[in-house]
Amino acid sequence: MKKDMILAGVGGQGILSIATVIGSAALEQGLHLKQAEVHGMSQRGGDVQSNLRLSSQPIMSDLIPRGGADLIISLEPMEALRYLPYLSEDGWIITSTAPFVNIPNYPDMEAVRAELGKLPRVIAIDVESIAKEVQSPRSANMVLLGATAAVLGILDPDKLRDGIRRVFGRKGEAIVETNIKAFDAGFAASLKNRQ
Repeated sequence: MKKDMILAGVGGQGILSIATVIGSAALEQGLHLKQAEVHGMSQRGGDVQSNLRLSSQPIMSDLIPRGGADLIISLEPMEALRYLPYLSEDGWIITSTAPFVNIPNYPDMEAVRAELGKLPRVIAIDVESIAKEVQSPRSANMVLLGATAAVLGILDPDKLRDGIRRVFGRKGEAIVETNIKAFDAGFAASLKNRQ
């Protein structure tokens, strides 16, 4: 069993935290893991992308070939579309619908939504609004991780919750519980919004 994922977004959104939680859960579950270096500007506002590969067998390369990604996980809708050439025929896109307008020629959001709507397997939710609803506005990335858990398959959602506990544990129980609450809200929204 294997899962190849491209994580995408904008610097400062928490893409690396998503990768860290997934990686922690994968290692605890005894899976092999490879992650490519983050590409792009990890400073706030720059585009960020990383390859993350999980498998029950050893993994030879940390890079995902074109057409080989099982998932594109994106905290920014235009960034999700940027990596479409890497998505496999039966792959999923899990993305936030809230744009991070960081360039003057950002495309019209209706056009971005229309492109996402043409794809067969998309979970598109407003992670920022959901995070605010559960009084956790800084945990939009964990909402997206929860949405991803509904289709990830290789990792049990409880293993991901345990990963959240390990990754955020040094920040205190309140932060852990806030992030798990955001994760659970994303998981529930994903089940309702699967396309």
